[in-house]
Amino acid sequence: MSEQSLGLIETLGLAAAVTAADAAVKSANVTLVGYEFAKGDGMTVVKLRGDVGAVKAAVAAAEMAAGRVGRVVATRVIARPAAGLIRLIDSAETVGCGRAGAQDPVPVPPQEEAPAEPVPTPPDASPSEASGAEPAPETVPETVPETVPEPVPEPAPDPTPEPPPVPYRLTRPKGPKGR
Repeated sequence: MSEQSLGLIETLGLAAAVTAADAAVKSANVTLVGYEFAKGDGMTVVKLRGDVGAVKAAVAAAEMAAGRVGRVVATRVIARPAAGLIRLIDSAETVGCGRAGAQDPVPVPPQEEAPAEPVPTPPDASPSEASGAEPAPETVPETVPETVPEPVPEPAPDPTPEPPPVPYRLTRPKGPKGR
């Protein structure tokens, strides 16, 4: 992580965070690490990685785009973060981009075809029957092996319930009295 820079964009609300992440990834060559919800007030932090210049450009573009949708609380670019910061950035609370909480599609195993069984010819068969030309109907087995798909186990429910969302209010800045 010491070769790459770290960019953080803190917004008020998820819509502004998604807009910020979209603008950041589209504007520069950066990698979206994910996002993290704060414990209250509806704050969301978008985390980015990349070269110093790319992260600076991405954070600036994200700040402009998210400012049109909602409120940007803070932005920060850390040029070469210390190695110990990886535990804070890639924490269990970070959601997105390869995290364990993401739903991955269940792989479907390929179905194997049953090998064709040779049709036995009776010893008293005529030469045309022995050569493989259309055998008699009574010598052709009519059984086709059926494959039964294996049941897919359902994922176990998460034992920790998700806390209810915290409502927040946007307030307008108050100007001087008399206005």
